[in-house]
Amino acid sequence: MTVCAIEPAAGREDGAGRAGCAITADGCYAARLALAGDSLFPERWTLDGPEPYAVPLPGNQPEEPGTEVQPLSDGRVLIHRPVDGRHAFSLLYPAGPGTGELPLGAVECPDEETRLRLLPPAPDGRRAYALAVGPRSAAVWLVAGGAFGPERVAEVPGRCSGGVWLDRTGRMLALDREAGGCTKAVVVDLGRGGEVSPLLQIADGSDDRVLLADPDSGLLLIRSDAPSPGRDRLGWGVLGSTLPVRFPECLRLPDCTVTPFAVQPGQMLTPEGCAVALRVDGALGSWVGVWRPAERRVRHVPAPAGWLTGTGLWTADGALRLPYANRSVPCGVAVLRVPGQERRAEGLDVRPPVGLPVTADDGEPCAAGGESVVRPGELPHPAGPTVSLHPPEPSSAPRPVPLQQAPLGRLVTK
Repeated sequence: MTVCAIEPAAGREDGAGRAGCAITADGCYAARLALAGDSLFPERWTLDGPEPYAVPLPGNQPEEPGTEVQPLSDGRVLIHRPVDGRHAFSLLYPAGPGTGELPLGAVECPDEETRLRLLPPAPDGRRAYALAVGPRSAAVWLVAGGAFGPERVAEVPGRCSGGVWLDRTGRMLALDREAGGCTKAVVVDLGRGGEVSPLLQIADGSDDRVLLADPDSGLLLIRSDAPSPGRDRLGWGVLGSTLPVRFPECLRLPDCTVTPFAVQPGQMLTPEGCAVALRVDGALGSWVGVWRPAERRVRHVPAPAGWLTGTGLWTADGALRLPYANRSVPCGVAVLRVPGQERRAEGLDVRPPVGLPVTADDGEPCAAGGESVVRPGELPHPAGPTVSLHPPEPSSAPRPVPLQQAPLGRLVTK
C-alpha cells in the first residue's frame, strides 16, 4: 500500500516557512507544537480571556516533526499524525490532569507522491479541512466536523497549492492551480460538490496566486509576476469590483520576502482602509510590517521576542495581536495599535529595526513607476464581479466569475 508523504514543516509555497501556530477565525484559541527539551507536544492557547494562558496537551509519546495541530472554536485541538503509513486525525482536549483524545479516522492517498496538509482554520470554527495534493489532481477532505469521519468533499484537476477562505461560511475556497506551465487561482465551491471556477487570471502566461482575503471588505492580497515577468510582486484587488489590480512599489523590499498574514476585519465598504499585517523575512531576521492600501507606505515594527512567526490577528478596532513565547513569558500576546496615522503599542517597541526604513515612500505621492496597475476590460473573458462573498443556498448559487484583469499597460500615480 502506498500512502501520502508528509509536507515538511518548513518550505511552504510562499517561501517564508510555516507559521508559528494556528488561530481560530474568531481569535479565541490558538494551537501549536511546543518544545520540551527535544520533544514536541501539542499546546492550546486561550486568547479571549483577561490574560492569555496555555494548556499543554501531551499524548502518550512525543509528536513527530511532521505533525500538525489546529484549534476549533469549542476549545478542542485537531491533530494530524502519520500513523502506520496513514494520516490519522484526532481531537485533543483537557481531561483532568491528562489529555483526552477522540479518534476521527484516517486518510489514505493513492500514491507516494501525494502530499497532505491541513488547510487554514475554517471560518465557522467547527470544521477542519485538509488538502491532499497529487501530481495531477488535488482532493479537499473534511477531516473534522463531519458525520462519519474524514470525507472527501472536492476533487480539483491539476496540481494545487495555497488555500484561502473567501467567505464567512467556509464554502468558497481559493486554491492556486498549476496547469499549462503557469499557476492561476481558482475557487472551489464546497456548497456545490466542489465546483471549480477561475478566480484570478491577470495575463495569459503569468503566475497569479491568492495569499489572503478578507470577506468583510473583499480585500484580496495576491502574488503575481504579471507586472514584472519572472519576478513575483505583491499586489491587491477587491473581490466583486471592476477596479484594477494594483502592485504598490512600497511592498517591494530588496532582499526580503514579504508575506501578508492578517487583515483588519469589519471594514465593509472601505477595503482601502483595511490594515494588513505583513511578515517580512530578511537578513536581519523576521519582523512585522503594517500597511494599508490607501496609505501607500509600510511601517516596520520589531516583532516581540519569541514571536510565533507569521501569526497574528487583527481586531475590528485596529489592534494587531501577536502571540509570542519566551523564557520570561511562556504565553503572551503583544498588542500593536495603528488607528489611522498614529502608532501606539502595548508590549512592543515600535521603533523600526536597525537598518530598516520607517516607510518605503514616506507616504508622499509616488513618482512615475511608484505603483503598477493592471486595468480591466481588454481580455476576452468576463471582467467585473468575481465571487459572491455571501452566496445563496447551493441550489441557486451562481457560478463564480473570474477576477479577470487586462495585461499591464502603463504605470500610474495617485
